[in-house]
Amino acid sequence: MLMLRVMTWISLRLGRRAGRAVLHLIAAYFLLFAPASRRASGNYLRRALGRPPRWRDLYRHFFTFAATIHDRVYLVNHRFELFDLEVHGEDTLLRLLAGGKGLFLMGAHLGSFEVIRALGRRNADFRVAMVMHQENAQKINAMLAAINPQAVQDIIALGQVDSMLKVREHLDQGCAVGILTDRTLGNDTQYPVRILGADANLPSGPFRMAALLRRPVVFMTGLYLGGNRYAIHFDSLADFSTVARDQSDAAVQKAIIRYAALLDQYCREAPYNWFNFFDFWQPAPATTPPKS
Repeated sequence: MLMLRVMTWISLRLGRRAGRAVLHLIAAYFLLFAPASRRASGNYLRRALGRPPRWRDLYRHFFTFAATIHDRVYLVNHRFELFDLEVHGEDTLLRLLAGGKGLFLMGAHLGSFEVIRALGRRNADFRVAMVMHQENAQKINAMLAAINPQAVQDIIALGQVDSMLKVREHLDQGCAVGILTDRTLGNDTQYPVRILGADANLPSGPFRMAALLRRPVVFMTGLYLGGNRYAIHFDSLADFSTVARDQSDAAVQKAIIRYAALLDQYCREAPYNWFNFFDFWQPAPATTPPKS
């Protein structure tokens, strides 16, 4: 939250060009004074790059993170003209949305989710709501409210009595509901996968939710390419609307494995974009197949 507040102030007071000059100081600060994040960055980059990372690799990782946070302020305020957005797979996405029953967008802390929501703000046929755990939702809402209060309505907080009802309502209205699925919070069942050549575990809860609500799932990522350029990718992941109830467990497992493969692919293509500044490759305390 400290970094979010600093970047918000810089963005609103100094403008994008001046603000980006300050990003170098912020990236250098975290590189020098956040040893745990630095170690986690090195551990991840060693796998993604296929070689021991250098200091400039670590610095670039922190800078990419800071740059996407900085750009979020302008995207929330509809300053789309500042950015060069290339979109891949939009036809597939709009075709699935044409059915009017909505879909799930499952991504990771990979690049910028805000550039994906930007497509929804400039395209009336593509509305996006974000699902996140309540604590994170409160933090993000506090920042968005200070920048653009209208952006808060696009966030659904989990952990509340009516959370699932709100998700279903957005889907029934033809919205895309986005979830970042690369982190586990709470007691969600974890599923073993291979990412970047090593064993890892992914939460099954988001996939079980999609299976329960019987909706299509699309993988999403908005990769930062440097300067003002982003590459947005949409890839078909699963379609639970056509899966029989007695086949849902197998379909959930297949979707998780494909999600891991796509995450692996894009981490290798744009290695500085995965913002997992913690030890991701920890063994799960009790890994069991997902139940849907």
